[in-house]
Amino acid sequence: MSEAPKKVSSRRDFLKNSSRLAAGASVLAGTSIPHVYAADQNTIKIALVGCGGRGTGAASNALSTTNGPIKLVAMADVFEHRLNTSYKSLEKLHGDKVDVPEDQKFIGFDGYEKAISCLSPGDVVLLVTPPAFRWVHFGYAIEKGINVFMEKPVTVDGPSTRKMLELAKKSKEKNLKVGVGLMCRHCKARQELYDRIQDGQIGDVLELRAYRMAGLTGSAATGPQPENMKSELLYQISRFHGFLWASGGGYSDFLIHNIDESCWMKDAWPVRADGSGGRHYRGDSVDQNFDNYSVEYTFADGTKLFLRGRTIPGCRQKFASFAHGSKGLAVISTSAHHPAKARIYKGYNEEKENLLWAYPQPEPNPYQLEWDDLINAIRQDQPYNEVQRGAEASLVTAMGRMAAHTGQVVTYDEMLNCKQEFAPDVDKLTMDSPAPVVARADGSYPVPLPGILKNREY
Repeated sequence: MSEAPKKVSSRRDFLKNSSRLAAGASVLAGTSIPHVYAADQNTIKIALVGCGGRGTGAASNALSTTNGPIKLVAMADVFEHRLNTSYKSLEKLHGDKVDVPEDQKFIGFDGYEKAISCLSPGDVVLLVTPPAFRWVHFGYAIEKGINVFMEKPVTVDGPSTRKMLELAKKSKEKNLKVGVGLMCRHCKARQELYDRIQDGQIGDVLELRAYRMAGLTGSAATGPQPENMKSELLYQISRFHGFLWASGGGYSDFLIHNIDESCWMKDAWPVRADGSGGRHYRGDSVDQNFDNYSVEYTFADGTKLFLRGRTIPGCRQKFASFAHGSKGLAVISTSAHHPAKARIYKGYNEEKENLLWAYPQPEPNPYQLEWDDLINAIRQDQPYNEVQRGAEASLVTAMGRMAAHTGQVVTYDEMLNCKQEFAPDVDKLTMDSPAPVVARADGSYPVPLPGILKNREY
């Protein structure tokens, strides 16, 4: 096995050092790196690429920043109704901060190019389409010198991760500011918990546990293509959680947060994964997902992260992450992503009389904090680039997914160098293109076959 992945860096350390790093960046900016930021008195323009619910929410957070003028000037999607719904919602919430004329609303797979072309260096494009398109859109933004916010996951397989890591280097060379939507890293409660764990307050980290067990989530359980939707490609994009090529499936899109926050507290990425899962009570669902996942991640020092995911209605629900140490227990998150209600207990169990520390309530919303941090970095020209960490988190997530889907132990390096690329021609898709995965005669799609397909997921 090759050398273990690099340790996870602390967001708090990153921000603490930003002033010192900014000075160095300014020197470089005078030589080979372009000086691309907006000063406090200048309006930052944003363009939204991907106008679904998450994209609309991210744009609303961007427009809610308060450290200088900002406005939405362009939007793009492959579905006109989604763009229109998003526009109306944002206009109602933010008034004249939404300034998108009809000729800057773009429909189609080339819409991202047109929307980005409405921006100038120092502005920001929001990349919130299904993650399969992330490397394509990010590459164009780099070419145009535009800052970026991209939703997680940023990759879905080994080949797209390798591409994203190369793009990360290029974006740093251009001094671009890039945020990745792993907003838990911006959570004040988790940041303080991380510092306390690194200070040894729970002792040596011996074990981590993470859970996201809920009912039906997103579009992970997807029924047959409607008769009135003639394009199989657009059907799959509209239900992207159901298709591995588009999103990495429900596992990658939803479990990445619990995986990432746990690895952050451990301050390392795991080196291998061993997993299982299955499909139950499928009804007329034709998607590619398992309904439950159980994955054991192992770090280089032998520490384990045990992850459980489930999307079966009627079952007990649990949504939380924990770190057990030789001195005590850390609650990383309690229920959903916000508020974290991070706390530390003496001993192994959550017993009220053993509570040693709890982050005070209420907590600032990390969905807003990640935007405050990004826009501040742009205005202050501070180094700010989360792409490598986002790609590594996405890869580690895919590693666990592939272990469950194949029934094999999968290492970090094996996942990174895996040859299966779910959508190799995603950059060439048009409104008339066939879908990257095609339905079988009965309308269902290929699913993972653990123990039968050992080197690929379907």
